[in-house]
Amino acid sequence: MRALPVGDDALLVELASGAEAQALHAELLRRRAEGSLAVREIVPAARTVLLDGLADPVRWASELASSVVPPSPSRARELIELPVRYDGPDLAEVAAHWEVSEREAARIHAGTEFTVAFCGFAPGFGYLTGLPARYDVPRRATPRTSVPAGAVALAGPYTGVYPRSSPGGWQLIGTTEAVLWNHARVPAALLSPGTRVRFVPAEHA
Repeated sequence: MRALPVGDDALLVELASGAEAQALHAELLRRRAEGSLAVREIVPAARTVLLDGLADPVRWASELASSVVPPSPSRARELIELPVRYDGPDLAEVAAHWEVSEREAARIHAGTEFTVAFCGFAPGFGYLTGLPARYDVPRRATPRTSVPAGAVALAGPYTGVYPRSSPGGWQLIGTTEAVLWNHARVPAALLSPGTRVRFVPAEHA
């Protein structure tokens, strides 16, 4: 773990893995909830966590660099179920990469409990982890110029759902009608870091 002051009142904490970043994010949220950490924003990413609005970032840099972060208590977080149709144009390619049938690929994906590691790319887009490393898939060699909203996709170790139509190079395995981003909703994003997610095949939803 390495903690680096950013400007006058922010701190960027670098971790060795995504799992460590998720654990630190959960621990910092716990400290803020109990009142031992006064901070304006806590923003996780793939292997970093940014704390913005700290009164004394130098002190926190020293404290965090020497602290031991407990495993993230993901089971205690909210569970959101997303209905999905496994009808994506890349499902066959993903199944071949996994060396299973399309039906089995869908079963593996639907049988996994995911956690939102961090958000980015577009409002409402969550990077979901949970699949074992053997199911990592490469991005498409040629990105699509337009991916429809609701597309359920895979890239590397992540699963994601496109909240709106946009270009994209992820492998598309399914479709959901869940609304990932709605500015009239509070909160606007359906998924937030730490949220547990399961994909429920449409016939079981």
